[in-house]
Amino acid sequence: MLVSLGIKVDLGTKHLPGTDDETYTQGLTDLDKRCATYYKAGCRFAKWRAVLRISANTPSPLAIKENADTLAKYAAICQANGLVPIVEPEILMDGEHSLEICQYWTEHVISTCYRSLNEQHVLLEGTLLKPNMCLPGKSFGQKVSIEACARATVEALQRTVPPAVPAVVFLSGGQSEEEATVMLNALNALPLGTRPWKLTFSFGRALQKSAIKEWNAKKENVKKAEQTLLARCRANSLASLGKYTGDAATATSKETTYVANYKY
Repeated sequence: MLVSLGIKVDLGTKHLPGTDDETYTQGLTDLDKRCATYYKAGCRFAKWRAVLRISANTPSPLAIKENADTLAKYAAICQANGLVPIVEPEILMDGEHSLEICQYWTEHVISTCYRSLNEQHVLLEGTLLKPNMCLPGKSFGQKVSIEACARATVEALQRTVPPAVPAVVFLSGGQSEEEATVMLNALNALPLGTRPWKLTFSFGRALQKSAIKEWNAKKENVKKAEQTLLARCRANSLASLGKYTGDAATATSKETTYVANYKY
């Protein structure tokens, strides 16, 4: 089995002046030197998280362009130093917006990212996209079907992601482990035209939560935690093929991972 090491290379978010509490991501200074060091240490891919949110005044054109340009510069620097860049423009779940509004802004954000990536001469075949799924805001107040969210997500990607991109590796965005897996399965099971890229997962919270809870920082729980993590990995592997049947669902996997204005 081929195993590659990767590293998060951004240095977190800062307030973007002149905006309604929007952010940019810092860390470009000396990124080339850091990437060269990481490559020598054995890393072969990197990630950089840009964060946007939907409200009456956001995302602003300034925030969208700033984050797209920064993602593109990061990607170019990574490739120049032998690392595969994971491009992560995340629209947070926070807000009262509808599914349609999320789809609209997701399309606008992703299309702007690819414009910037092309301007920076980034080789798209050597990148991965890590976007949010299209979902209504956490405070929307109305139930929206999984099928509708899956359709909106696939449509958004079809309208914006070039065929040269090999894979879309979704973030879970605050969904529960089980919700994220079921959504990924729906994306791959949906009969909706050409999808030239692999639709798979790059979950953090939605892959580890149950395992961390099972482990509970106790040595005697390591084996059970490993089994729990393996079960979530298998579930998401099946979901990447559209073949997940829900057999990995547990009470813990259905617990929310949502954190308002999530930072790390």
